[in-house]
Amino acid sequence: MDTKMTFPPYLHPDDCVGIVAPARKVAPAEIKAAINFLEKNGFRVAIGKNLFNKHFQFAGTDEERAQDFQEFMDDPEIHAIWCARGGYGSVRIIDKLDFQHFKERPKWICGYSDITVFHAHLHTLGLASLHCTMPIKISNDDFDNMNNRSMIQALTGGILAYTMPNSSINRSGMAVGEIIGGNLSILYSLLASPSDLQTDGKILFIEDLDEHLYHIDRMMQALKRSGKLNKLAGLIVGGMEDMHNNNPENPFGQTAEEIVASCCEEYSYPICYHFPVGHGDNNVALKMGARVTLSVAPNGGALIFNE
Repeated sequence: MDTKMTFPPYLHPDDCVGIVAPARKVAPAEIKAAINFLEKNGFRVAIGKNLFNKHFQFAGTDEERAQDFQEFMDDPEIHAIWCARGGYGSVRIIDKLDFQHFKERPKWICGYSDITVFHAHLHTLGLASLHCTMPIKISNDDFDNMNNRSMIQALTGGILAYTMPNSSINRSGMAVGEIIGGNLSILYSLLASPSDLQTDGKILFIEDLDEHLYHIDRMMQALKRSGKLNKLAGLIVGGMEDMHNNNPENPFGQTAEEIVASCCEEYSYPICYHFPVGHGDNNVALKMGARVTLSVAPNGGALIFNE
């Protein structure tokens, strides 16, 4: 069942983008290129006052990271919030944030990986968000790649439409519904929490990085047993990068994609694999909560955003 989604206003030239770090620590040199990128595209940039703080692996204490995020959510001069990087930590601050004013005046919250916490939580509030590249991934040598271009297209209201590569394990079909999801490990960690996604009738997207294959199986089994997979309209599997087997003498026996396929074999909805989103080189922007049309065939397919 689709939710009545609210979309934040799209950005215009001279609008201000705020950069915050809700999870792992970040250094000034790591976001310098991102600031140049935003300014080249006509935006002003604001920096969270605690952005470069350090508290062990985190970008400051939970209270400091939450303070930056809350201030930018409530500041009418900030038109989008771009998370500097992922890592781990967003779940530690999500319940410290007050979304009441934000629901009345939403703005785009942007990022991926650990930022899936925000995408999922915002979806439960009926608010769209942007799954996209992050400042730490921006290079001064390559402003004009597809990841960066699609982020700007999404933020400014441009049309998003993507083709997908061939895959012999694709399951053909067509589906229309809201796109939801993000990092599989994060979605698994949000089960039975206030940020848990309702998936019925929706198109779920998953991706992950640096996991053991039996962890992928554990997480997929949990999604299946909790009813997250049985009433999907469709499934999109992005990058499953740098997966680990136990050891050569005791292999798990399936790739990440085969694990997903086996968990979904009793269902009939379309499934596409190797979609260009995730922790690898390809990470095109997805407007989470938007209604999309997914077309899948063995020789590829397409994902078209209808809003």
